[in-house]
Amino acid sequence: MRIVNVAAAQMGPIQKADSREAVVKRMIALMDEAKAKGADLIVYPELALTTFFPRWYAEDRAEFDSWFEREMPSAATKPLFERAAQHQMAMNFGYAELTPDGRHFNTAILTDKSGKIVGKYRKVHLPGHAEYDTNRSHQHLEKRYFEPGDLGFNVWRELGGIIGMAICNDRRWPETYRVMGLQGVEMVLIGYNTPSVNAERSEEGVEKRLFHNRLSVQAGAYQNATWVVAVAKAGVEDGHALFGGGLIVDPDGEIVAEAETEGDELLVHPCDLEATTFGKTTIFNFAQHRRIEHYGLITSRTGAVPPPEK
Repeated sequence: MRIVNVAAAQMGPIQKADSREAVVKRMIALMDEAKAKGADLIVYPELALTTFFPRWYAEDRAEFDSWFEREMPSAATKPLFERAAQHQMAMNFGYAELTPDGRHFNTAILTDKSGKIVGKYRKVHLPGHAEYDTNRSHQHLEKRYFEPGDLGFNVWRELGGIIGMAICNDRRWPETYRVMGLQGVEMVLIGYNTPSVNAERSEEGVEKRLFHNRLSVQAGAYQNATWVVAVAKAGVEDGHALFGGGLIVDPDGEIVAEAETEGDELLVHPCDLEATTFGKTTIFNFAQHRRIEHYGLITSRTGAVPPPEK
């Protein structure tokens, strides 16, 4: 067995007025609880340090640069890294990244047990829109404030296994998991902030949205024989609801732990990375069964093009 005790650290709402320092204290409290429960790795949500600011529109995008981190660790987040090193616990969390050359990304990092950053991922599949949309019940402006990620879907050898990262909307796209699956991924870490209401279909209830959340994560896990740890930021932020439903899914696609609240909540589960071997050597033995000569459209076409009409 190769056991990684994973702590999925769901976070409740972060209000616009909450400081980075206050949020980091909450993250440290979850980390201390995870340490008491024997965790080797703690996974926090997307944009874990701030409210989900893409719900607001600013004519001048630069007005929102205050939500972005110019360095990592920063002065505000340094205590989190120090506590992780003290606990000998790896961690993964998401934040808004502003690069030295002025580029904006929705980013996640992975550290080793010493608190050293060993991996970085930038969100590839940005949802929403870039301009104010009067037809929506609320705005979702990730395309306004972020560039699509430029690092691809990499994996890292850490914690005795092969670890990958993705963020929020990435979890809905099978290509996300398959690119990492083709690198032998054994655990995918995903943070998300997902509105409880569909801005373009308000009649869609939260139960259906949670169903799609589970469906996406379970399918990705099963079809690539990998553990998936998906962690929410949840609750009502300045009047805007985010659903929770964070979950840990095994390589057979089964849910082994799931959040029950919309507040700060910790799920801890021992994940045996050896459990990925059966799927990778049988039904999802890629080397034996994949037929790449028929997959050309996946990388040559973005939008769907129906066949000609008769």
